[in-house]
Amino acid sequence: MSSQIRGGTRWKRFALVMVPSVVATAAVGVGLAQGALAASFAVSGQSFKVSTDKLVGEDFVQYGSVAVGTDIEGKKTQAHPVAVSGFSKATITNMCQSVVTPNLPFGLGSVSLELNAGTDPEKPVRATNLYLDIAQLDADAYFEQIDIGVGAGSLGAPGIQPGTEEAVKKGGFAQRAKKATLTNVEQTAWATTAGTFRLSNLSLKLHKGVKECF
Repeated sequence: MSSQIRGGTRWKRFALVMVPSVVATAAVGVGLAQGALAASFAVSGQSFKVSTDKLVGEDFVQYGSVAVGTDIEGKKTQAHPVAVSGFSKATITNMCQSVVTPNLPFGLGSVSLELNAGTDPEKPVRATNLYLDIAQLDADAYFEQIDIGVGAGSLGAPGIQPGTEEAVKKGGFAQRAKKATLTNVEQTAWATTAGTFRLSNLSLKLHKGVKECF
Protein backbone atom coordinates (compact mmCIF):
# COMPACT_ATOMS: atom_id res chain seq x y z
CA MET A 1 0.00 0.00 0.00
CA SER A 2 3.81 1.01 -7.60
CA SER A 3 2.29 2.92 -10.31
CA GLN A 4 4.70 5.19 -12.22
CA ILE A 5 4.03 8.93 -12.53
CA ARG A 6 6.53 10.78 -14.71
CA GLY A 7 7.97 14.29 -14.88
CA GLY A 8 6.58 17.12 -12.77
CA THR A 9 3.44 15.16 -11.91
CA ARG A 10 5.41 13.24 -9.28
CA TRP A 11 4.25 15.89 -6.81
CA LYS A 12 0.69 14.65 -7.37
CA ARG A 13 1.84 11.16 -6.50
CA PHE A 14 3.46 12.51 -3.34
CA ALA A 15 0.24 14.26 -2.37
CA LEU A 16 -1.84 11.14 -2.93
CA VAL A 17 0.37 9.22 -0.52
CA MET A 18 0.54 11.88 2.16
CA VAL A 19 -2.99 13.32 2.20
CA PRO A 20 -4.82 10.17 3.43
CA SER A 21 -2.58 9.97 6.49
CA VAL A 22 -3.08 13.65 7.25
CA VAL A 23 -6.85 13.23 6.94
CA ALA A 24 -6.67 10.27 9.31
CA THR A 25 -4.80 12.47 11.76
CA ALA A 26 -7.61 15.02 11.70
CA ALA A 27 -9.99 12.27 12.79
CA VAL A 28 -8.00 11.37 15.91
CA GLY A 29 -10.11 11.59 19.05
CA VAL A 30 -13.34 11.61 17.05
CA GLY A 31 -15.45 8.43 17.09
CA LEU A 32 -16.36 7.83 13.45
CA ALA A 33 -19.79 6.27 13.03
CA GLN A 34 -19.57 2.55 12.39
CA GLY A 35 -19.59 1.97 8.65
CA ALA A 36 -18.96 5.65 7.85
CA LEU A 37 -15.54 4.78 6.42
CA ALA A 38 -15.74 3.38 2.90
CA ALA A 39 -15.27 -0.37 3.06
CA SER A 40 -14.32 -0.82 -0.58
CA PHE A 41 -11.82 1.36 -2.45
CA ALA A 42 -8.95 1.14 -4.94
CA VAL A 43 -5.59 1.02 -3.18
CA SER A 44 -2.95 3.64 -3.88
CA GLY A 45 -0.58 1.35 -5.76
CA GLN A 46 2.01 1.66 -2.99
CA SER A 47 2.35 -0.66 -0.01
CA PHE A 48 3.26 0.48 3.50
CA LYS A 49 4.84 -1.06 6.58
CA VAL A 50 3.36 -1.40 10.06
CA SER A 51 5.02 -2.67 13.22
CA THR A 52 3.63 -3.02 16.73
CA ASP A 53 4.71 -4.51 20.02
CA LYS A 54 1.32 -6.13 20.62
CA LEU A 55 -2.07 -6.45 18.93
CA VAL A 56 -4.95 -8.06 20.80
CA GLY A 57 -8.06 -8.63 18.71
CA GLU A 58 -11.49 -10.11 19.36
CA ASP A 59 -13.42 -12.20 16.79
CA PHE A 60 -10.44 -12.76 14.50
CA VAL A 61 -11.13 -13.82 10.89
CA GLN A 62 -8.70 -14.32 8.01
CA TYR A 63 -9.33 -15.09 4.35
CA GLY A 64 -7.92 -14.45 0.87
CA SER A 65 -8.92 -11.48 -1.26
CA VAL A 66 -7.63 -9.10 -3.95
CA ALA A 67 -6.62 -5.43 -3.61
CA VAL A 68 -6.69 -3.46 -6.88
CA GLY A 69 -4.47 -0.42 -7.39
CA THR A 70 -5.09 2.70 -9.48
CA ASP A 71 -2.93 5.24 -11.30
CA ILE A 72 -3.17 9.03 -11.04
CA GLU A 73 -6.15 9.13 -13.43
CA GLY A 74 -8.02 6.57 -11.34
CA LYS A 75 -7.61 3.74 -13.84
CA LYS A 76 -7.27 0.24 -12.41
CA THR A 77 -3.75 -1.14 -12.53
CA GLN A 78 -2.16 -4.15 -10.88
CA ALA A 79 -4.21 -6.49 -8.69
CA HIS A 80 -2.53 -7.67 -5.49
CA PRO A 81 -3.45 -10.92 -3.70
CA VAL A 82 -3.83 -10.25 0.02
CA ALA A 83 -4.59 -12.07 3.23
CA VAL A 84 -7.32 -10.07 4.96
CA SER A 85 -7.27 -10.13 8.76
CA GLY A 86 -10.39 -8.82 10.46
CA PHE A 87 -11.24 -8.05 14.09
CA SER A 88 -14.47 -6.82 15.68
CA LYS A 89 -12.33 -5.00 18.30
CA ALA A 90 -8.59 -4.52 18.65
CA THR A 91 -6.05 -2.78 20.84
CA ILE A 92 -2.59 -2.00 19.45
CA THR A 93 0.43 -1.07 21.56
CA ASN A 94 3.33 0.99 20.19
CA MET A 95 2.22 1.17 16.57
CA CYS A 96 4.47 2.47 13.82
CA GLN A 97 3.36 3.05 10.21
CA SER A 98 5.71 4.12 7.42
CA VAL A 99 5.49 4.73 3.67
CA VAL A 100 8.33 5.84 1.38
CA THR A 101 7.77 7.97 -1.73
CA PRO A 102 10.86 7.75 -3.98
CA ASN A 103 12.30 9.91 -6.75
CA LEU A 104 10.77 13.27 -5.86
CA PRO A 105 11.90 16.30 -7.92
CA PHE A 106 13.96 19.36 -6.89
CA GLY A 107 16.68 17.17 -5.45
CA LEU A 108 14.50 15.79 -2.65
CA GLY A 109 14.97 12.16 -3.65
CA SER A 110 13.03 9.85 -1.34
CA VAL A 111 10.75 11.14 1.42
CA SER A 112 9.38 8.94 4.21
CA LEU A 113 6.23 9.46 6.24
CA GLU A 114 6.37 7.95 9.74
CA LEU A 115 3.37 7.73 12.07
CA ASN A 116 3.62 6.54 15.67
CA ALA A 117 0.79 6.06 18.19
CA GLY A 118 -0.12 4.05 21.28
CA THR A 119 3.37 4.37 22.73
CA ASP A 120 1.99 4.30 26.28
CA PRO A 121 0.92 0.70 27.13
CA GLU A 122 -1.86 2.18 29.29
CA LYS A 123 -3.24 4.09 26.29
CA PRO A 124 -3.08 1.78 23.25
CA VAL A 125 -4.55 2.45 19.82
CA ARG A 126 -8.16 1.21 19.75
CA ALA A 127 -10.12 0.12 16.68
CA THR A 128 -13.46 -1.48 15.86
CA ASN A 129 -14.37 -3.46 12.73
CA LEU A 130 -10.70 -3.43 11.74
CA TYR A 131 -9.58 -5.01 8.44
CA LEU A 132 -5.95 -5.33 7.31
CA ASP A 133 -5.05 -6.20 3.69
CA ILE A 134 -1.71 -7.92 4.27
CA ALA A 135 0.99 -8.92 1.79
CA GLN A 136 3.46 -10.18 4.41
CA LEU A 137 3.32 -10.73 8.17
CA ASP A 138 5.92 -11.78 10.75
CA ALA A 139 4.82 -12.13 14.38
CA ASP A 140 4.42 -14.41 17.39
CA ALA A 141 0.75 -15.46 17.46
CA TYR A 142 -1.52 -16.96 20.11
CA PHE A 143 -5.12 -17.92 19.24
CA GLU A 144 -8.02 -18.91 21.46
CA GLN A 145 -10.84 -21.17 20.16
CA ILE A 146 -9.47 -21.32 16.62
CA ASP A 147 -11.11 -23.00 13.61
CA ILE A 148 -8.85 -23.60 10.60
CA GLY A 149 -10.26 -24.47 7.18
CA VAL A 150 -13.58 -22.65 7.43
CA GLY A 151 -15.24 -21.61 4.15
CA ALA A 152 -14.83 -17.85 3.71
CA GLY A 153 -18.55 -17.46 3.16
CA SER A 154 -19.29 -19.11 6.52
CA LEU A 155 -17.25 -16.82 8.77
CA GLY A 156 -18.96 -15.29 11.78
CA ALA A 157 -18.62 -11.69 12.93
CA PRO A 158 -17.06 -9.50 11.73
CA GLY A 159 -17.29 -11.59 8.54
CA ILE A 160 -16.12 -10.60 5.07
CA GLN A 161 -15.46 -6.89 4.80
CA PRO A 162 -18.63 -5.20 3.44
CA GLY A 163 -18.25 -4.04 -0.15
CA THR A 164 -15.49 -6.52 -1.02
CA GLU A 165 -17.54 -9.68 -1.45
CA GLU A 166 -16.89 -9.91 -5.21
CA ALA A 167 -13.13 -10.21 -4.58
CA VAL A 168 -13.56 -13.13 -2.16
CA LYS A 169 -14.06 -16.78 -3.09
CA LYS A 170 -16.90 -17.79 -0.76
CA GLY A 171 -15.78 -21.43 -0.57
CA GLY A 172 -12.15 -20.46 -0.21
CA PHE A 173 -9.93 -21.30 2.74
CA ALA A 174 -10.40 -19.18 5.85
CA GLN A 175 -9.85 -19.34 9.59
CA ARG A 176 -11.34 -17.74 12.68
CA ALA A 177 -10.68 -17.48 16.40
CA LYS A 178 -12.44 -15.99 19.40
CA LYS A 179 -9.30 -14.04 20.29
CA ALA A 180 -5.91 -13.44 18.69
CA THR A 181 -2.81 -12.02 20.38
CA LEU A 182 0.05 -11.01 18.08
CA THR A 183 3.39 -9.78 19.44
CA ASN A 184 6.50 -8.39 17.77
CA VAL A 185 4.48 -7.69 14.63
CA GLU A 186 6.06 -6.62 11.34
CA GLN A 187 3.74 -6.45 8.35
CA THR A 188 3.60 -5.07 4.83
CA ALA A 189 0.08 -4.07 3.81
CA TRP A 190 -1.88 -2.51 0.98
CA ALA A 191 -4.78 -1.09 3.00
CA THR A 192 -6.31 -0.70 6.46
CA THR A 193 -9.95 0.12 7.17
CA ALA A 194 -11.88 0.44 10.40
CA GLY A 195 -15.25 1.58 11.68
CA THR A 196 -13.48 3.60 14.39
CA PHE A 197 -9.75 4.16 14.84
CA ARG A 198 -8.55 6.07 17.91
CA LEU A 199 -4.84 6.92 18.03
CA SER A 200 -3.41 8.05 21.36
CA ASN A 201 -0.10 9.95 21.60
CA LEU A 202 -0.06 10.42 17.85
CA SER A 203 3.16 11.62 16.18
CA LEU A 204 3.44 12.17 12.41
CA LYS A 205 6.76 13.13 10.81
CA LEU A 206 8.29 13.48 7.36
CA HIS A 207 11.90 12.39 6.84
CA LYS A 208 14.20 13.01 3.91
CA GLY A 209 15.50 9.67 2.72
CA VAL A 210 14.32 6.19 3.59
CA LYS A 211 13.13 5.69 7.18
CA GLU A 212 10.83 2.72 7.73
CA CYS A 213 9.37 1.01 10.78
CA PHE A 214 11.48 -2.09 10.05
